[in-house]
Amino acid sequence: MSDPASLRAEDVRKVFRRDGYDLEVLKGVSVTIAKGEMVGVVGVSGAGKTTLLQILGTLDRPTSGRVLYGGKDVSGLPEDELAAFRNRSVGFVFQFHNLLPEFTVLENVMLPCLIARMDPLVASRRAEALCAEVGLTERMGHRTGEISGGEQQRAAICRALVMEPSVLLADEPTGNLDRRTAAGVVDLLMELNRLRGLSLLMVTHNERVAERLHRVIRIDDGRIVP
Repeated sequence: MSDPASLRAEDVRKVFRRDGYDLEVLKGVSVTIAKGEMVGVVGVSGAGKTTLLQILGTLDRPTSGRVLYGGKDVSGLPEDELAAFRNRSVGFVFQFHNLLPEFTVLENVMLPCLIARMDPLVASRRAEALCAEVGLTERMGHRTGEISGGEQQRAAICRALVMEPSVLLADEPTGNLDRRTAAGVVDLLMELNRLRGLSLLMVTHNERVAERLHRVIRIDDGRIVP
């Protein structure tokens, strides 16, 4: 039986059309992320790391190849079904937290639940529990401009987890933080992985961060290399 938390890409290619030319960014990438596994993705700028993450997270579609969650091919789902699947099953953390400045921390964390039309009281309780888990209880009523960069990233992590996804995708989650704060964010992600059994895929330029994970994938010129 397929593991519902497993994530697999099969021979994924991505071609962008720019200025009349085809730019092939991914050139037949295949990778599997097991339940509870923490995997780093490293490589030079422009190697295709972020494109791979976006395709694995269903934010973009491959030109060819497949993306499977628990053995189910999601690559060809209609946009509305894909959006609902993404909201329910995939959490995202980015280098720039992308929190809404006009909302409080609690409101930002609740947002995916409200998009899914969850009862606001249930959404609030979920968000409050996550904020407490990462030490943000005292900051829940603050707007994002009133908290530190590390606190903003913790809030973004809570938002990514509030729908209880099976997979968490992180794109340079420590890239905008100082070394000490970055180490705290990685500690938090690893602890959440341990407690929740999340599958974690993290794009990073930081080799020290990557070495703390279970496995490292290296991408060069659109291909996975040894």
